[in-house]
Amino acid sequence: MSRRNQIVLIVMLLVGILIFGYSLRDVKLSAIFHDLATLHWRWFLVAVICIVLYLGLEGVVVKVFMADRHPDFTFKNALRVPLVEQLFNGITPFSTGGQPAQLIAMMQSGVDAGQASSVLLMKFVVFQAMIVINFLFSLMIGFHYIAVKLHALSLLVVFGFLIHLTVIVGLLMIMYWHGFTKRLVNLLISPIKWFRSAEKFAAMKANLDSKIDNFYQESLRIKSEGVKLLEVVILTFFQLLFYYLIPYFIMLSLGVHGLNLIMVTSLHILIVMIISLFPIPGGAGGAEYSFSVLFSSFIGANSKLVLAMLLWRLLTYYFGMFAGMFALVIKPDKIKSGQKGD
Repeated sequence: MSRRNQIVLIVMLLVGILIFGYSLRDVKLSAIFHDLATLHWRWFLVAVICIVLYLGLEGVVVKVFMADRHPDFTFKNALRVPLVEQLFNGITPFSTGGQPAQLIAMMQSGVDAGQASSVLLMKFVVFQAMIVINFLFSLMIGFHYIAVKLHALSLLVVFGFLIHLTVIVGLLMIMYWHGFTKRLVNLLISPIKWFRSAEKFAAMKANLDSKIDNFYQESLRIKSEGVKLLEVVILTFFQLLFYYLIPYFIMLSLGVHGLNLIMVTSLHILIVMIISLFPIPGGAGGAEYSFSVLFSSFIGANSKLVLAMLLWRLLTYYFGMFAGMFALVIKPDKIKSGQKGD
């Protein structure tokens, strides 16, 4: 990890401490300690298992994609990929550092950069598609509730959905209308040449064309492997499901009863969408605020609401970051230089 990233990590940890301290300003510490003492640890353990399964299943997805390319690509290597992703997602605005970090993690195992990029891109396509599908269901169930609670911020949810939908539509267009999509992209970027030199514009255009062509070639391969694609879709569905269920089990651990599983899960999906639009790494501030406002109707005691938010944030944000720090220092298993399935 670079010195700059180390500084950002320290800053985000300090920001988290400040946010936690601010959240506790109107809560007696004795009430927090009482809630911790009476915590139903079995339910909290289930929440912990959910985040472990979320990360573990993403490792399984990487392993599935790599199985016919490099049979000796170990699960240890596959698991490093999502863990490193979690760390760099957590310290970069809009989680932009996750994809490059995953690429480096795979290359450290000896995987060719082009092959690793193709695998990560297909994993990203499936992940985005499942996010959009889950969001559509949650929007129908919980949008009215979130509109009442967050007012203008609810527009961020719709905006976030449109961004994710645009991304997945664009990727699907490359898969099924390759030539048309290339021409469309070239048309859309043509105004940029008014502001850049001819050489830089030509280099950018060539780079985009290359990425589109590479993704299209990989998509042909994946489309011919229907069983593998279905396997990845199922794995990703359960991966996201375990993640979305975390608040439900945290509230059960705090003794909150009468919960609507579908509503709680739907609201968490909407919160995740809001977080993705905050430019601050990890959606710091926006994540805590959204959780506290949306789940205040489910948790009556203010001390329990704050504790639920803290536990949720520890599992969904800091757990992955610390696991990623650990993964960084673990030496990957080197694969053989020979490639299969190409």
